[in-house]
Amino acid sequence: MGMRYQRGNEGVTVTHRGSGQRASVGDAGVAAKADAAPRLLDQVRARCRLRHFSRRTEQAYVGWVRRFILANDKRHPLQMGGAEVEAFLSGLAVDRQVAAGTQNQALSALLFLYRDVLDRELPWMESVVRARGRRRLPVVLSREEVTRLLLGMPEAHRIQASLLYGTGMRVLECLRLRVKDVDFGRMEITVRDGKGGKDRRVPLPMRLQDALRQQVDVALLVHESDLSEGFGAVWLPHALARKYPGAAREPGWQWVFPAAARSRDPASRHVGRHHVGAGALQRAIKQARGRAGLHKPVTCHTLRHCFATHLLEAGADIRTVQELLGHSHVTTTQIYTHVLGRGAGGVLSPLDR
Repeated sequence: MGMRYQRGNEGVTVTHRGSGQRASVGDAGVAAKADAAPRLLDQVRARCRLRHFSRRTEQAYVGWVRRFILANDKRHPLQMGGAEVEAFLSGLAVDRQVAAGTQNQALSALLFLYRDVLDRELPWMESVVRARGRRRLPVVLSREEVTRLLLGMPEAHRIQASLLYGTGMRVLECLRLRVKDVDFGRMEITVRDGKGGKDRRVPLPMRLQDALRQQVDVALLVHESDLSEGFGAVWLPHALARKYPGAAREPGWQWVFPAAARSRDPASRHVGRHHVGAGALQRAIKQARGRAGLHKPVTCHTLRHCFATHLLEAGADIRTVQELLGHSHVTTTQIYTHVLGRGAGGVLSPLDR
């Protein structure tokens, strides 16, 4: 994608060939600068969707581009370069004291802006240094602590938390389960479009078999009620609704954990029933932590850590655990080997000799 520059009395007009969109920047005043920002952010969104980024990645990148522009008095990114990017990243680290991962996410968003959206390969890009993150061990509960935590949760959320611990799924992977992806015959669950766009299979815990069957029955009853009222079409990924027009109303595509009420999709404006949000489960785990008397920080992701750690403690192969977790590299899974008797837990203290 190329660019043409037109200079006039009011500044610089940048035209992206093939898009027909113009953005006026320069000394024309605040109105012209403000008018350019929405068009630029729309270009960022379009490019993210062209690259099939997740919706959360798109929202994060758009947010960082907006903050970068506002931090530089609404100047267009084409008027800025390495100095402004480094100053922005330094401000995040020094003034806001963000984590290295947050700082690197901001850098990735700005590099994406210049390289993929504005089609600019600038020399300073290669010299920008990424923040070096710290290696931190995950918080892991004992089996007894996990039991106390689950027993302290309301029944509506207990099955969701139990699935996180029993399968190692991420919270949104659990809440986005569809009826067709729960296979009671093979006792396995298929995780669709997980992190990195990958599918994988995880075991369906036998202890959850009956509870999950009941949950599926409840979801199908909700679906029948929606159909009787003229609704019942669920959101489908990757334009499958156009390829298979009737699939959105089929029972197999319905969410296992449907929301309590219907809502309007902000993108398509379609009224339907989405899956439950993660916020309610996170609050339920936080409250259960207090009732269980646990002093460790516990989140939904902690149960995923417990799944991996307890499997390795029981003698599972690390490659198997890697596949169940959906990690691309075994080095990511190796962080859980600190519980295998090779670290502090496997050494006898001199005081105990």
